[in-house]
Amino acid sequence: MKKAVLLVIVSIFSSLSLNAAEAAKKPLLMENKQSLFQRMLAIPSATLYVQAGGEVAGKPVPFTVYYIYARQQMNGKEWLQVGSDSHGTLKGWMLATDLIMWNQGLTVAFRKPGNTDRVLLFRDRESLKSLVNEPTSDKYKQLYQAAVKGELQPNSPVVAIQPETHIDILKDFYLVPIRDHEDVFLGSEPATMLQVSTIPLGNSIPTETSTDPQMGNTGEQPAPKQDFKAGVVFVIDTTRSMGRYIDRTRKAVREIYQKMAEANQSNSVSFGLVTFRDYPNDTEGLGYLAETVATLKDGGSAEGFFNKVESVQAATVSSQGFIEDSYAGIKEAVEGIDWEGVDARYIVLITDAGARGPKDPLSSTGLSADEMRKMIRDKGIAVSVLHLLTLEGRDNHHNAESQYRQLSHYAGIGDLYYGVQMGEVGEFGRALNALTRQITRQVQLAAGHEPSNNTQSTTQQESANNNSLAGFEGKIEKLGYALRMQYLSKDQNETPPPIFDAWLLDRDFNNPEEPTLDVRVLLTRDQLSELHDVMQQVLDTFEEGLLSPRNFLA
Repeated sequence: MKKAVLLVIVSIFSSLSLNAAEAAKKPLLMENKQSLFQRMLAIPSATLYVQAGGEVAGKPVPFTVYYIYARQQMNGKEWLQVGSDSHGTLKGWMLATDLIMWNQGLTVAFRKPGNTDRVLLFRDRESLKSLVNEPTSDKYKQLYQAAVKGELQPNSPVVAIQPETHIDILKDFYLVPIRDHEDVFLGSEPATMLQVSTIPLGNSIPTETSTDPQMGNTGEQPAPKQDFKAGVVFVIDTTRSMGRYIDRTRKAVREIYQKMAEANQSNSVSFGLVTFRDYPNDTEGLGYLAETVATLKDGGSAEGFFNKVESVQAATVSSQGFIEDSYAGIKEAVEGIDWEGVDARYIVLITDAGARGPKDPLSSTGLSADEMRKMIRDKGIAVSVLHLLTLEGRDNHHNAESQYRQLSHYAGIGDLYYGVQMGEVGEFGRALNALTRQITRQVQLAAGHEPSNNTQSTTQQESANNNSLAGFEGKIEKLGYALRMQYLSKDQNETPPPIFDAWLLDRDFNNPEEPTLDVRVLLTRDQLSELHDVMQQVLDTFEEGLLSPRNFLA
């Protein structure tokens, strides 16, 4: 009998102990809430620690969502214990100053500008509200035109504008968290003012983990400089199938040299060329693995570049299998090219085949796409990929696309990958023109020159009927802008804030009945699972109620 009582007591205490442990692993509740947990977002400069005030555990991705499990004061600073979910998956400790509150889980998705103006982001609530109260005044038109032209003054109430190129949040996710709101009327139409947090575009450069929302010019730009230098190195597959694309690339580069000469900016852009094939020892006559044909010094002039590259031809024999060692070409461009003195650094990979991965015995680098990308970013280089989706490589397209999207991923912008359908030379040329046009446009803007309207209208015309090309060009524009802002700010005493708050309106000032954005709820997989379980319980209860309405209502 005593043993039975002892077992019962032990069982009770064990149960209480387990319950206490489970309760300890639950996040802190929001104030005056019984089931909603505190959640916060990490800012770009945040640091994660193993213990409060202890060893550094790592740098979280900006705007990572954390649940708050505990708060602790130490040496006058508040420390928060954070977890990745509400089930006790603890990640470490962070300073309260490295986090911003985000309990609602709501984010902004910008609509494509069409019948509406691009969205303006205002410095504070009062600046936006004063404009909402006078919607018929000319002040909005003046602010909008200044923002579109990039001529906002430092004391302007507008701090940023939605970019001209639309980014589909379902294809290229971005996060603009909503922090606060106020319901107002724009004329006779109900509207909502939203406070959002965002990261300035230029801040994506220093860290691999930056996350950019789709923000445009902030208006607080340093004065133009005259010595901005861009370097573009083409890494081209010169295996047997690539002859016509080599010729088309030469044509595109020749056109750019001509345009830059006409703008008296021949010294602002330099081109280089690296060619690659595959492991030559297994294929007689293949020639080489990877080699630098023209350096950026050679490409300082059109004459120097074409003296080196005119003789480049595709191989006359086929390599072993379809995939090639494209990473060997990338590595040669990163390590074999002198990038010193180049402010905006670009590599453009052109190939119709996937890359040899780390487990491939014929891989000369032994690197994965992610490892290669880190090598590239350590040199401050951005990689774009023009993948020729030819019929011959259709069995390799999916794997190659996955590799190259990972290789070309740029923090805060997304992957800089473009698949040329059917390997069509005309489409390849249009993609190449769009890419190089954006690069040269940023060079002109950095020097204080406005690109010609003819160039911009050509861009819009070529991309109008091709959403994929328009999206690709939009990303290149964002990248160029970010690199230009980094350059223009590098000699300034002040740097852009790592994060700033702004206010915007969800309706168009000219057409108040037209929404300019959507409010989305951001749910994790864990939250979706919980939502599914709750809805299933509601459904089960409802079905039972259909059999017994009195019980359901009770």
